[in-house]
Amino acid sequence: MLQNKRIILQEYSNDLIARLKDLHINFDKYKFYPRDERFNSAIYDSDKNLIFSTLASAKVKLDEITYTTNNYIHYIKEPESYYLGAKYVLLEVPEDNVWVNAVINNVFIFLICGFSFMFICGYFLLKLFLKPMRDSLHLLDRFIKDTTHELNTPISAIITNIEMIDISRLEDAKLQKKLKRIDTGAKTVSNIYQDLTYLTLKNKIISKNEDLNLSKIVLNRIDYFKTLADVKKISFIKNINSGVRIFCDEKKIGKVIDNLLSNAIKYNKISGTIEVILENNKLIIKDSGKGIPKDKIPSMFERYARFDKNVGGFGIGLNIVYMITKEYNININIKSELEIGTQLELTW
Repeated sequence: MLQNKRIILQEYSNDLIARLKDLHINFDKYKFYPRDERFNSAIYDSDKNLIFSTLASAKVKLDEITYTTNNYIHYIKEPESYYLGAKYVLLEVPEDNVWVNAVINNVFIFLICGFSFMFICGYFLLKLFLKPMRDSLHLLDRFIKDTTHELNTPISAIITNIEMIDISRLEDAKLQKKLKRIDTGAKTVSNIYQDLTYLTLKNKIISKNEDLNLSKIVLNRIDYFKTLADVKKISFIKNINSGVRIFCDEKKIGKVIDNLLSNAIKYNKISGTIEVILENNKLIIKDSGKGIPKDKIPSMFERYARFDKNVGGFGIGLNIVYMITKEYNININIKSELEIGTQLELTW
């Protein structure tokens, strides 16, 4: 450290001044400047004129006590008497930078220790503060999983039993209407239930990819949603080629079709139409609904994104569509015009 160097230089200066004093007293006897291999030195008179010097540095600062240059440390001391006419004694030793390196190392160690201490404290404080939120999220997640599990049996029972009834043969028109309402409500809840199940269990679902008859699947899903479409008097226009096939997981491609048809119904107008076109490697679902603003189209696949809060749903259906189509490299092209409708085209 520089402080340690200063103590050493004080000792050197005392030694030099003692030898100057001896030379001053016995000048006739010695007449040799007291050199020392441990340091360079110089003496200056009261007007700061150089009397004698062994310094390596050409410029000195006699107004300071200690200063450093690039390669040397300098120390100035004024003797109690002007030995050999010297008011200032200047010592010079090489700067080895040991103390600088020591300071840098100490600063680095303190920074590491301080950062480690703050990191450990921050980690435990953050863990402590986030515990209530983590517990709440855990409870919410458990509630959703338990709820979706408990909903499975009653929803399946309602839908299965209604499907066993041939509503068209019932003579009581009011009963027909009531059963259609129950069927519509049950299928709506079932669709939401399946979306929630997919989101909560998606990491645990193992895809069972196989060669599927997509034509049959699309017709089946249109028939499934016919009851919901009838509520808004929406009619389907089907241009479906037979024998179109796709290599995919049946449940996942079913979720894609269900969500696209469900949205086409939800965002459609009363007495509107839904055109479904299926060709080789292409599926188009076109509705006659409200349409989507152009600036909203890029974010329509984000989770919880909803463009009409008057329509039910949580905004998770299209996010599921995006995840599944991404998994199977299915491209989605969207065309939408306000008050005309929206067309989604899937190609693979």
